[in-house]
Amino acid sequence: VELEEADQLAMERPPRDAGQGPPRSGYERLTADEMDEKRRQNEAYQYLCRLEEAKRWMEACLKEDLASPTELEESLRNGVILAKLGHFFAPDVVPLKKIYDLGQARFKACGLHFRHTDNINYWRDAMSHIGLPTIFHPETTDIYDKKNMPRVVYCIHALSLYLFKLGLAPQIQDLYGKVNFTDEEINHMKCELEKYGLQLPSFSKIGGILANELSMDEAAVHAAVLAINEAVEAGIVAQTMMALHNPSAMLRNLRENFAAVYQEVLYRAKVEKASNAKNRNPKEIPEGEDIYDRYLTQAEIQGNINTVNVKGALELVDDTLEGQDPQALYCALQDPILALRNLQRENADGYLDQLIADREQKALELGYIDLLEQEEIQAGIYVANERGDKERIVAQAVRHINSSIRRGVAEETTRALMNPEAQLPEIFPFAAHLYQQELSVLQQQQPQGELVQEELFVAVEMLSAVALVNQALEHRDASTFWKVLISSSLGLSEVEDSNAQRYFDNLLKRKLCSRDGKNEFLNWNDIQASVNDVNILVQEENNKVLAVRLINEALDQGSPEKILTALLLPSAGLCDVTLPNARRYHDVLIRARKQKAQASGDAGAMLWWEEIQQGISKANQDTETAKRMALGIAAVNQAIKEGNAAQTVRVLCNPDVSLCGVVMECASAYQAQLSAVMASRKPPGNAKAHWVQHRLKDGAEYYFSLQTFEGVWDQPRPFVLNTTHLSREEIQLAITRVTAAHDRERLWKSNVRLVIQLQACMRGFLVRQDFAARWRLLSKQVPAAIKIQAYWRGYRQRRRYLERLQYLRESVDAVIKIQAWVRMWRVRKRYLQRLRYFRKNVKAIIKIQAFVRANKARGDYRMLVLSKNPPLSIVRRFAHLLEQSQRDYWEEAELLDLQESVVRGIRSNQQLESDLNLMDIKIGLLVKNRITLQEVVSHCKKLTRKNKEQLSDLMGLSKQKGLKALSKEKRETLEAYQHLFYQLQTHPLYLARLIMQMPQNKSTKFMESVVFTLFNYASNAREAYLLLQLFQSALQEEIKLKVDQIRDILTGNPTVIRLVVSFYRNARGQNALRQILGGPVQEVLQNKTLSIRTSPVEIYKGWINQMESQTGQKSNLPYDVSPEQALSYPEVQRRLDISIRNLLVVTDKFLSAILASVDKIPYGMRYIAKVLKVSLTEKFPDAPEEDIYKIVGNLLYYRFMNPAVVAPDGFDIVDISAGVALHPDHRCNLGSIAKILQHAAANQMFEGENSHLRVVNQYLEETHLKFRKFITAACSVPEPEDRFNVDKYSDMVMITKPVVYITAGELINTHKLLLEHQQSVAPDPGDPLHELLGDLGQLPTIQSLIGESVGNGADGNSEQALSQLAKTEVSLTLTNKFDAVETNVKGKDSKSLLLSTKQMLVDVIQSQPGDSLMEILQTKASDDQEVLHHHLMKKRALCNSQAPDKLRRNHSLAGNSHLSIEEKKRKVFKNLRRLESLGLVDSANQYQEIINEMAKDIRNQRQYRQHRKAELVKLQQTLHGLNSKRMFYEEQVDYYNQYIRTCLDNLAARNKPSKKQAALHYTAARLFEKGVLLEIEDLPVSQLRNVIFDIVPCGEAGQFQVKAKFMGIDMEKFQLHYQDLLQLQYEGVAVMKMFDKARINVNLLIFLLNKKFFKK
Repeated sequence: VELEEADQLAMERPPRDAGQGPPRSGYERLTADEMDEKRRQNEAYQYLCRLEEAKRWMEACLKEDLASPTELEESLRNGVILAKLGHFFAPDVVPLKKIYDLGQARFKACGLHFRHTDNINYWRDAMSHIGLPTIFHPETTDIYDKKNMPRVVYCIHALSLYLFKLGLAPQIQDLYGKVNFTDEEINHMKCELEKYGLQLPSFSKIGGILANELSMDEAAVHAAVLAINEAVEAGIVAQTMMALHNPSAMLRNLRENFAAVYQEVLYRAKVEKASNAKNRNPKEIPEGEDIYDRYLTQAEIQGNINTVNVKGALELVDDTLEGQDPQALYCALQDPILALRNLQRENADGYLDQLIADREQKALELGYIDLLEQEEIQAGIYVANERGDKERIVAQAVRHINSSIRRGVAEETTRALMNPEAQLPEIFPFAAHLYQQELSVLQQQQPQGELVQEELFVAVEMLSAVALVNQALEHRDASTFWKVLISSSLGLSEVEDSNAQRYFDNLLKRKLCSRDGKNEFLNWNDIQASVNDVNILVQEENNKVLAVRLINEALDQGSPEKILTALLLPSAGLCDVTLPNARRYHDVLIRARKQKAQASGDAGAMLWWEEIQQGISKANQDTETAKRMALGIAAVNQAIKEGNAAQTVRVLCNPDVSLCGVVMECASAYQAQLSAVMASRKPPGNAKAHWVQHRLKDGAEYYFSLQTFEGVWDQPRPFVLNTTHLSREEIQLAITRVTAAHDRERLWKSNVRLVIQLQACMRGFLVRQDFAARWRLLSKQVPAAIKIQAYWRGYRQRRRYLERLQYLRESVDAVIKIQAWVRMWRVRKRYLQRLRYFRKNVKAIIKIQAFVRANKARGDYRMLVLSKNPPLSIVRRFAHLLEQSQRDYWEEAELLDLQESVVRGIRSNQQLESDLNLMDIKIGLLVKNRITLQEVVSHCKKLTRKNKEQLSDLMGLSKQKGLKALSKEKRETLEAYQHLFYQLQTHPLYLARLIMQMPQNKSTKFMESVVFTLFNYASNAREAYLLLQLFQSALQEEIKLKVDQIRDILTGNPTVIRLVVSFYRNARGQNALRQILGGPVQEVLQNKTLSIRTSPVEIYKGWINQMESQTGQKSNLPYDVSPEQALSYPEVQRRLDISIRNLLVVTDKFLSAILASVDKIPYGMRYIAKVLKVSLTEKFPDAPEEDIYKIVGNLLYYRFMNPAVVAPDGFDIVDISAGVALHPDHRCNLGSIAKILQHAAANQMFEGENSHLRVVNQYLEETHLKFRKFITAACSVPEPEDRFNVDKYSDMVMITKPVVYITAGELINTHKLLLEHQQSVAPDPGDPLHELLGDLGQLPTIQSLIGESVGNGADGNSEQALSQLAKTEVSLTLTNKFDAVETNVKGKDSKSLLLSTKQMLVDVIQSQPGDSLMEILQTKASDDQEVLHHHLMKKRALCNSQAPDKLRRNHSLAGNSHLSIEEKKRKVFKNLRRLESLGLVDSANQYQEIINEMAKDIRNQRQYRQHRKAELVKLQQTLHGLNSKRMFYEEQVDYYNQYIRTCLDNLAARNKPSKKQAALHYTAARLFEKGVLLEIEDLPVSQLRNVIFDIVPCGEAGQFQVKAKFMGIDMEKFQLHYQDLLQLQYEGVAVMKMFDKARINVNLLIFLLNKKFFKK
């Protein structure tokens, strides 16, 4: 009792930190305001406790940390936490993938999005699914708009109790009085609660309300629950169990073995609840206190029972884990109280392993062994199930792989290996045969003949690496090759980095050899062997290098013996080294080394291995040559001694002796001469010695033994020379003498012909002299000779006449024959007259023939075009159209040349444009420097040593601010914005995606304020074209993402369609609507008598009003009637018929005006209608054409024209004075007309309530057909490229770049939107938009963008000033950062086989006729057909040879031209079988597919020629524009260059320095004092006085030469350019280096030059 009283006293006063304020004395009474304030603080504290309770309970459920209680409400608004909570207790209803913004990245970046409401609805659906009464459910707006967050917290408490009752969640804690909050937190929550203006719900009554809401007998349940509480308080276990078993208590899952535990747990829960109740009620308990404040509710009792049961089940699971019995564990896991899902008996062993591992892991983390929680067991089951499923799937996949390997089909094996279920490394299909071959060998090596998954994994990983090595070798990709070669997956040993290229070359050589051997891939053993071979070869090369070094060292020592020893080293690898040639090796190598030193200029040059081997080979060759020469000389001497001339001349001709001028005819002379020489020699020494000496051409001496016939290079010891032996030089001298004498004798014999010719000339002279004398004689007798000739000719003529006469008399038969010929001539004459008649009328005949031929050709061509399977005869007739004429080659060549010229022109213009930009910067620097210098001059007199340091900053100031400031940073920002907006303008998909990401109200404002401004409201053809492209992309994007059913276009309000209609109706289309509808609308308004009423009730009421007005008496007819009752009166029916007739007459006028106005509708509206039609057809291919026409008609009429018909005054269709409105009757008439047109356009009949208008339905059907023709005509528009004459080169030929005017606020808003939606607008990481946004960096402020600060205005309102500043307009000259023109490169034809077959078939059918393809291929060609085919191929080859190289036929196609018809037929048969195996043709239908392909090629040829002509025209226009633009740029560049030179000249011309002051002389110390010189590296300041700088102006303005002297000695010179200094100042570089040692202040150096040379 004393303990309870102490607890009561402690609970009566909450802690001071809980927001209760300072303690007051007992006799002081609180005022009413203080009591009210205290009550509000207590409510705020209580609500904070409820928030903390909800926070901790959700953390326990979700296993993640949540925001503090003061921030919890805000964090719940996006619904993510609530949706996760729904997934916790109802995962099937709320899967994680359905939760929007699961990571809350978008919420943190951009705030709430309307799609966050979906998360809230998912949570509400989950609560409904488990049966929580809807009385607890909050509304979506209570959470999303934060209208009633206490109700949300109240629902979470109710949900916790309900889930605790179901055993799905832990019990929520009661933390009232147990947590502390600061006064600031309590006051903040008090203010928040005051904003709600709501009373806090009673959290303590949740249990009772929950019990009342559930269907049960409330009184019985209440009595049973009270009995349980009393039994628990009594502490008797049996009595407690009896009370729990009471059916009225509606408790479930009671277990007798846990009776004592139930008693203990329920008692402890009751005591804790009673203690919490005391904590909440510091005063006496009032009369109306709820009994459940101290008693356990039915839900709490059930929840505690479930807790005990779950703990018992968990202990049983833990015991089975200790026993490691899988089946016992499975039975324990099946306990319903655990409510575990997806239990599978076959995974029992997996459950045991996984849960034991989880239990051990938990023990390691906690430091002691604890039971696994229910969620941990469920997670372990999921993991085990997943692992078991994966293992089964993997096993099945491995079995399939083994089967495929055994079948031996490489492609099938590769597909099986690529199955993701096998969990193998990456497979490369191109190496299918490699996988099949190697895995088959590996499988056969296994004892059981099966490969397991681990073996497959290792093998496939290695084989994939081998495949990559082969691929890298195939592509000659050395970098990829090396990465794969050193990878662990390949597993090679002894791979050296330094030998990478050697490995690559060796393996490439091996692969080429293996390919020749029909082995496509290198295997692992080949690669490892190649690596080993390369390593051995490299080691041998290293040894060889060492040997070469030793040889060169021996050459330095000059010892032949050492050189021979070095050459004989095995590591040197030199061949053919012999001992007798040591001296010759020494001489040759020494000489080669000297020559190399002279050639390279390096005295220490060393011989390389190849040079040494060449020297050895040369020495061996010299030895052999010398030996053969010595043997030849010995043979000559021996022949001379023998005296045989023939033998002597034969040995003299020996090529080894190399004797010149030997003539066979002089054999005897040679023998005599040489014998005389040998005899004349005086032997000074021993004539019988056997050694002779020979001197070679290079001066070397060779000693030859006549006894052994061997020679040496070293002089033998002892050495005795044979003196009678003739040397080669002596023999050559004797031969030369004899040959010279012989040649002189031959000379005379060879000139006999010349002597004879001389004699003949002399005899000819004498004959010509006699002939001239005879000619003179005959010339004097010419008249006599003529007379004699005349008599002779007369005699001959008379004789011929007599002979002719006699002949005719004897040839009567011949005369008759001649007469027959005459008659034939007359017949021929008549024929020729007829022929002349035909020729005279040849034009008419040609017309008749042309008509007949054209009619037949049209029929054939129509069959070719329209027939699904055109016959072969038709294709054969038009096959000649596939041939390329000379004109085709000319046009193709011209097209290629134009494309090349355009590309060169574009690149040239880009370079000129870059030069112009550089000129702009230079001119700006000059102007800026002039302004800055004027400021410097005004302050120069005030400079002191203290403020000289500020001069550099003064030189860097600029008058311009913001984006237009002349600094590198601002210019880069300006260019970045210009690049960004150019990209947005010319790539509409960005803006289209951005519009789709924005809410509808924001997207409309964004379009009207930014997008239309970006396109200058389509003020010219380029902007109109680009804006239309944006509309097209946005519409396609909206249909793709937001239109799920075709009716959504009609029932919804698509953003893009609304914007398009608004733009074209209010801007450019307003005048069009006036032209279309102005006449009919004006006619309706001017007809004062026209009254159209289609409602029977209105007509009835108007009739009654008319009768009462005319009679002055009240009508007896009822006033309120239904339409059916009104129509029962004949007068109403009559008036309705008149109105309908008038309505149809007037509607016809509107319809006629609309149908005739296709060309008046804005082109943009018509094109968007076309895009809408095409997009819907592509997305809904099965949709009826009628529905698509309804939607397009809805756009063109209902959205575009209908509002103008209903309200013409609102769209300026008619002129109405200010303040004057349309008469209601006129508006009613127009509304009725619009209704009829609307129904006609949508093909919607009048039924139901409008059944009285059924007579109009036939008119509606007829009108709808007219509307369909109207829609078809409206959609028949050219593409924007043709309409606006815009192509990919348009921007390249524009002289004036596009400029947009946009406010600073719109600029920043666009930048902000792009940053917010960057991933949605450009999902590709390589998209250029990311680079452009990266160039801009962070989002700038208005002040930094404009370059002005915002201060307080007159009224102190800085926001108003900032708003005005945001309206500042900025002009952007749009440029493209990614200017690049790529030429098209034709790729390889993937269907080369089909192309080759078609080409050969064309050749065959043109040369050989036939009714079917099989008939032609099976019939042998005649000789004439072969000749015709040969002529055709020859003609094609001639045409192809005259074509340019780029246009010539493919070599593979041209190669078939040399085949005969029969060879082509055989090849066609073979290709057709291959094509049939590929599924491209079918022999069952006579290969009709390839005939259809040929017909398609013929049809496409004409279209391609037309397209080529149009492309030629466009390219010529583009080239002309590029040339104009280039001339403009060149003129600008010349002008800018002249302007800069003039500016520089003017700077120096005003006060040129005199000759005495031509140069400036400064010591380094003086420049250091001025601040121009900052330091000289490695030179102390004290030594600066010894350094002198001379600044000398050069001949050209703006150039100076700086000379440096140290202690009077000229050191270095430096060329200084004034423009370079200005460029450094522009780039913000404050310090530059001169002479690589002196650091100079750039700004002060500019000031010094301006002051001294330019006098500024």
